[in-house]
Amino acid sequence: MMETVHVGLGERAYDIHIGPGLLARAGALIAPLLKRKKLCVVTDENVAALHIETLRTGLAAEGISIEVLVLPAGESTKSWPHFTRTVEWLLEQKVERRDLVVAFGGGVIGDLTGFAAAVLRRGVGFVQIPTSLLAQVDSSVGGKTGINSAQGKNLIGAFHQPALVLADTEVLGTLTPRDFLAGYGEVVKYGLLGDAAFFEWLEGRGPALASGDMAARIAAVKRSCEMKAEIVARDETEQGDRALLNLGHTFCHALEAATGYGDRLLHGEGVAIGCALAFELSSRLGLCAQEDPSRVRAHLADMGMKVDLRDIDGDLPDADGLLDLMAQDKKVVDGQLRFILARGIGQAFVTADVPRDVVHQLLVDELARR
Repeated sequence: MMETVHVGLGERAYDIHIGPGLLARAGALIAPLLKRKKLCVVTDENVAALHIETLRTGLAAEGISIEVLVLPAGESTKSWPHFTRTVEWLLEQKVERRDLVVAFGGGVIGDLTGFAAAVLRRGVGFVQIPTSLLAQVDSSVGGKTGINSAQGKNLIGAFHQPALVLADTEVLGTLTPRDFLAGYGEVVKYGLLGDAAFFEWLEGRGPALASGDMAARIAAVKRSCEMKAEIVARDETEQGDRALLNLGHTFCHALEAATGYGDRLLHGEGVAIGCALAFELSSRLGLCAQEDPSRVRAHLADMGMKVDLRDIDGDLPDADGLLDLMAQDKKVVDGQLRFILARGIGQAFVTADVPRDVVHQLLVDELARR
């Protein structure tokens, strides 16, 4: 049942393998890339408890030994202290430039480990083995690595492409419903930004996908990765088209900062709310039909996801406060915030031509509904 998506980046090209049981086959899939049969694996406490022995066994089948660094789970791990700890540990393990480091976990571990690999000895290779839906469809693909700072999310990092991605869809069965649906926020994003037929497919198949239908899960991960691979191949370092992948993220990153990057709002939940807000903003600007934001919200609600600001527990800043947080976004150019808006479902585009007062009024209205 394994599917493969190729990311065409010349000398930095790599494959994404998708399907069940890939942890057990990891040795056979990674061995051709190794100069010596030793790997350093960075993971978190949750993933280690559930899956590290399966991975260890799969690698041992090809005679590959591993050393493992287990970090705390959660967004707060994407920080200078844990980054420093990871780099120092890799140096202690005597990782060489021709070795590979394995990022085994969700987006936090993938981003942190990829960044560590990018700077270690001025760049060593790494393999992504994403264990969350969000990481399988988004953060493990495309080479964006990094950590957060007090000023904002992902403001420190590097572009560093993996050598291989193994997306074991069987592992998704161990996610909590909340974590799975958070990842689904990124899946929906792909349909909304560039494939109306995929969004329509999700409207029909989303519930089966969430309830464990393996064929649906493989299909959704594959299509998401295909779309990301196509965009990354055109614009690896986000000079143009790649910004489309940030649909919903301008709002999302501000909301994550406002909630302290914690469990109040998971990244994929913020993306879902952000996509709904981006379509509402597009509608208010006369770019898309009024029915489009209603359709987006309806599907998210049908899936049992967070849809609006009122779905976020606890206090939020006022509209001015949220706008200030949005101004820290990486998409700011010459002081102007770029938005990803849409002319319809599957028709996203990047623009800086968005009146601040319209965004402000949208936030005022949404906060008033809390």
